[in-house]
Amino acid sequence: MAISPENAINSLVPWYAIYTRHQHERVTANSLERSGVEVFLPLYETVRKWSDRKKRISLPLFPCYVFLRCGFERRVRVLTLPGVHFFVSFSDEPARIPESEIAAIRTVVQSGIPVEPHPFLQNGDRVRVKSGPLADVEGIFVRRKNSYRLVLSCGILGKSVSVEVDAFNVHRLSSSPSVLLSDMRGDSNQSLAG
Repeated sequence: MAISPENAINSLVPWYAIYTRHQHERVTANSLERSGVEVFLPLYETVRKWSDRKKRISLPLFPCYVFLRCGFERRVRVLTLPGVHFFVSFSDEPARIPESEIAAIRTVVQSGIPVEPHPFLQNGDRVRVKSGPLADVEGIFVRRKNSYRLVLSCGILGKSVSVEVDAFNVHRLSSSPSVLLSDMRGDSNQSLAG
């Protein structure tokens, strides 16, 4: 399968993240797409309950963030778009997001398996999914109540998402001591030992 010249050039341009105004992720993503910038805005489905009804809605997986791929010459124009606050940066330089992190998040979102935002984790067992729609996706394995979840992180943003997995369908890549998480059940002493 041949790679088009446009895709070959795009694969050399790094991914970045911009921080947007609250609840302006879609408007910002649409503005960027109209200006010719490659955009990735991962969404997830959830049910919101009101006193008189329930409704299924799509929300950004990373609230207030939009991923984009653009060259240096377009960064200034991106910052002038309504709703854009700033590029996620380190040492006054926009931080590059590894292609592997974008690819893993895209695979999970496109798999059709329910996904949701998750507290960012730095410790835990790193695993790879063996088979199925998430085959070869790597993340951190955690236990939540009676299920197991694969946590994928975007280190640049300090944000994570989780997706339910079968414990028998993952292979441990490395291990570390138990991770203490306060957000898994609202219980500050819950241990997540694999």
